[in-house]
Amino acid sequence: MNMIYVVGIGPGKESAMTAEARQAMEASDVIIGYSKYVELVRPYFSDKAYLDTGMRKEADRCRMAFEQASSGKTVSLVCSGDAGIYGMAGLIYELSPSWPETEIVVVPGITAAISGGACLGAPIGHDFAVISLSDLLTPWDLIEKRLKYAAMGDFNIALYNPSSHKRHDYLQKACDILLTVHSGDLICGYVQNIGREGEKAVVLTLSELRNTQVDMFTTVFIGSTRTKVIGGKMVTPRGYRDV
Repeated sequence: MNMIYVVGIGPGKESAMTAEARQAMEASDVIIGYSKYVELVRPYFSDKAYLDTGMRKEADRCRMAFEQASSGKTVSLVCSGDAGIYGMAGLIYELSPSWPETEIVVVPGITAAISGGACLGAPIGHDFAVISLSDLLTPWDLIEKRLKYAAMGDFNIALYNPSSHKRHDYLQKACDILLTVHSGDLICGYVQNIGREGEKAVVLTLSELRNTQVDMFTTVFIGSTRTKVIGGKMVTPRGYRDV
C-alpha cells in the first residue's frame, strides 16, 4: 500500500514536534511542503529528498505527494501547526478518490492557539473559537459574521492569518467588529514567530490591539470578559469554585 503521512510539525522547532511527527518523517523517503515549512524541518531530516512550492499551491503539493507515493515512496506532506487546522489534511482527502491505492495517515501537531497561548500564559482556559482572517478561501462577510457571533457568545478567540501585505488592515477591521460587542479594555494578546527566532509575546487591550500592526507569522488572542492579567500574563479562568 502506498503511504502518505500528513504531518503537523507544530511551530517548527524540533522540541515542539510530537514523537509521532518525527517518526513519520523518519520513515519517509520524501518530505513535501510549502517552502518555508520545508526549511524548518530540513535540518532535522537532512537525508530525505525534498519537494516544495510557494504559497497558494496547496493542491499542487497534494498531487505531488500522491505521485511520489504512487511511485513507491513513503511521503510526508508537512503543515505548520496541526495538519487538520487550516492544514492539508482535508484537501488531500478531497483529492484521494483519484488515488484509491494510497493510504493516508494524519499526524496531529501543536497548533498556534496552543503554542502561542502558552507564550502568553493561559488565554484559552475556557471555551474558545479559532478564526482565520484570510479571505482567500472564506468570504469576508462570513468572517465578519463569525467574529461578531463569537464575541456575542463571549468566546475567547484565536485569530490566525491576521495580516499580510494585501490585508494590512484586516486586524483593525476585525477589532472594529469586536468593539461593537466588547469594551476597549478587553484583555488581548499576540505572539509573533511562535517557537522560532524572534519570538515575541505581548499583552494589551482591544483598543491598543486595534492600532497594532502585525504580520502573517503572528497569532492574535482575544480575551473574554473573564480574561485578566496576572503577573503580566493573559489568563482566562475556567471558574473553579474552590479557588
